[in-house]
Amino acid sequence: MDVNGTLFWYYNICKREVWLMTRQIVPDQQDDNISFGRFLHETTYQRNKKEILFGNVKFDVILEKGDHLVIGETKKSSHYSEASRWQLMYYLQVLKNAGIQASGQLLYPQEKKREAVELTEENETKLEQMRQDIIRIAEKEIPPEPIQCQYCRKCGYEEYCWA
Repeated sequence: MDVNGTLFWYYNICKREVWLMTRQIVPDQQDDNISFGRFLHETTYQRNKKEILFGNVKFDVILEKGDHLVIGETKKSSHYSEASRWQLMYYLQVLKNAGIQASGQLLYPQEKKREAVELTEENETKLEQMRQDIIRIAEKEIPPEPIQCQYCRKCGYEEYCWA
């Protein structure tokens, strides 16, 4: 199974979303939050290289700081910062495994905020545990039961889980 950064993000928000995404069941594309996120991604950091495909991952933006590579991940809100951090660390791990040293930055243009992200050995171990759990969830015949949480009311899968 091809695990990608989006699955790491969903894994840290809702395990049910992981199962749905691995089945190509996409969230409501007309959802206001998804539409706004897409708009924000398209209209920010226009001077930088954007949407760089590298293997099975796609970086939002590349920020160059001298001769050091910095991968940027654009998010509409720091509300999901923990999930965003793991997604970006996964991207850094993919680069590291390819022999490319980089650091990361979470970019919150609406908040005019940036957060540095570094990959540590401890985080690499945790990423591997998450990867194994993502595969385990994806291989289940039925999705995990929905669990009401703080993210549900702004989720593109809200009707799927709670209708």
